[in-house]
Amino acid sequence: HSQNQNYGHKTHQIPIFCMWGKDIVSVFIRQTRFTKEFVDNADCFSISFLDHEKYAKELGYLGTVSGRDEDKINKANLHVEFSGDVPYIEEADDVMICKKMFRQTMEPDAFIDKEALEKWYSDKNYHDMYMASIEHILEKK
Repeated sequence: HSQNQNYGHKTHQIPIFCMWGKDIVSVFIRQTRFTKEFVDNADCFSISFLDHEKYAKELGYLGTVSGRDEDKINKANLHVEFSGDVPYIEEADDVMICKKMFRQTMEPDAFIDKEALEKWYSDKNYHDMYMASIEHILEKK
């Protein structure tokens, strides 16, 4: 298993650590995000890595529009593919298929740095942290 390694190319990296005898990634999703509903209602999720230079416009768009309001994947001229029942973005260079193992909501009392709490969570819209095992990686050849 990977220990304190990063996965990715020069344009994207994600830390991977070994826990519970598995390669684990952590993702943080705000409680109000549409994405959270999908992650909460499935056993597995994907992390799609798109080339930041090639897809800069699309990634900027995806980060500013909610999928609740429109089909943003389609509007960004991207496409959804599936690995089993797990959706991912077809244009991705690499995709991690991850199985949820742990979820915890950030709690105000747990913040040591109260300035960060005040600056980033004044609206009480905390992140949930998910820890997930990497089940497999799809790589474009």
